[in-house]
Amino acid sequence: MLWSGSSPLSAMRASMWGFLLFAGVAWLAVAWSVLRLEPADVVAVAGPVILFAALCEVVRALAGTRTWWINASMAVLFAATGVVVLLDQDSTYATPAALVGWFLLVRGSVDVAVATMNRGSDRTWGLFVSLGVAQAALGFYAAGPLARAADPVIVTLGALGVLRAIADLVTGLRLREVAAARTDVLRLSPEREAGVAGYSAGLADYESQPPARHRAETIAETDVAER
Repeated sequence: MLWSGSSPLSAMRASMWGFLLFAGVAWLAVAWSVLRLEPADVVAVAGPVILFAALCEVVRALAGTRTWWINASMAVLFAATGVVVLLDQDSTYATPAALVGWFLLVRGSVDVAVATMNRGSDRTWGLFVSLGVAQAALGFYAAGPLARAADPVIVTLGALGVLRAIADLVTGLRLREVAAARTDVLRLSPEREAGVAGYSAGLADYESQPPARHRAETIAETDVAER
């Protein structure tokens, strides 16, 4: 049995689902706001959007999942990307589009990899694979020559907000479901539960049978009886 304890860190991790739900709602607000921007404001908004994505990765890392180190690494990477976008003084849309595409390619690829790794224990893995593929495809488009104008960058940022909103909302609800369950018992996947049940049944059958006797012991008992 696994005991989670009641330390401040454990309590903080148990409450991270609320922050992720808030982040999902915030992403929806970001998507709606970005789609209403004027073209001249796109360059100034792309940096804060990526920095907010880095903050969401920090929240995911603090949630204490087994891939926390991936989220922590992406938080640092996305923070650096956001700073580069903010410091860039180019009046064109090439740099923001390229770095937003970079963010989407990395985030989408990680979503696909992590969801595939968790396919045996997470029933929402198919949704995250779909989200990852959509983000990677959007990032490929944003990094290409077709997105070096105001309107494609606006649409890309809006789609980014919607995709990240879905991902954070679903992750927050899954963390809430896990936090509501008992934390002192190790929960197994259905396949492992079936394996443990089969092993227990076989062990019970073995213990219920009389112990096997060696042939030499039987012969010795027969000789004693004849004498």
